[in-house]
Amino acid sequence: MTDTNKQFDEALSRCREIFSHKLDDYGASWRILRPEAVTDQLFIKAKRIRTLEITGESAVGEGILPEFMAIVNYAIVGIIQLELGFADKKDISPENALAFYDEVASRARELMQAKNHDYGEAWRSMRVLSYTDLILTKIERTKEIEDNGGRTTVSEGIDANYMDMLNYAVFGIIKLTESGDCDSDRI
Repeated sequence: MTDTNKQFDEALSRCREIFSHKLDDYGASWRILRPEAVTDQLFIKAKRIRTLEITGESAVGEGILPEFMAIVNYAIVGIIQLELGFADKKDISPENALAFYDEVASRARELMQAKNHDYGEAWRSMRVLSYTDLILTKIERTKEIEDNGGRTTVSEGIDANYMDMLNYAVFGIIKLTESGDCDSDRI
C-alpha cells in the first residue's frame, strides 16, 4: 500500500533542500516580492510545465520535475509574504525563513490529509497534466482576486489558492517520482 504521508514528506523535503540552498546563495531576497509578483512567478513555472508537456522539448535543459518543485517553493513564499507582508530588503535570517517554510509546509500537509480523507485520494487517478492545468486555473483565480483588491464574495482567498497550488505540485512530484519518469527532469 502506498504511504501518501511519507511520499508527501519526501517530496517536500526535496523542495526544502533546494529552498535552503537558495537561501545560502541569495538569502531571503524574495522578501521584496509583492504577492502579485509571486503569482506571476508561479505562472511562469506552470506555463513552462504546460509548454514542456505539449512540446516534449526543453531548450534550456531543465524539465518538469524541477518546475513543480519551484511551484512548491514559490507557493510557500507567497503564503509567507501574505502573512508577513513584503519588505523593502531582506529582513529575515535564513534560519527564520526556514522556520516559516516549515510552518507553511506543515499546514499544507494537514490540508492534504484532510482533503485526501474527504476525496479518497482521487489525485492518484489523475494525470500529471491535470495538476498543471489546475495550478494554472488557480493562478488565474488568484490574479482575479488580486485585481479585486483581495476581495471575494463566496470564494476562498489568495492563501487558499497558493496552498492548493502547493499541494497539486507535490502530487505532480510524487507521481513523476513514483512512475520513474526520469525524462521529466530533462523535459
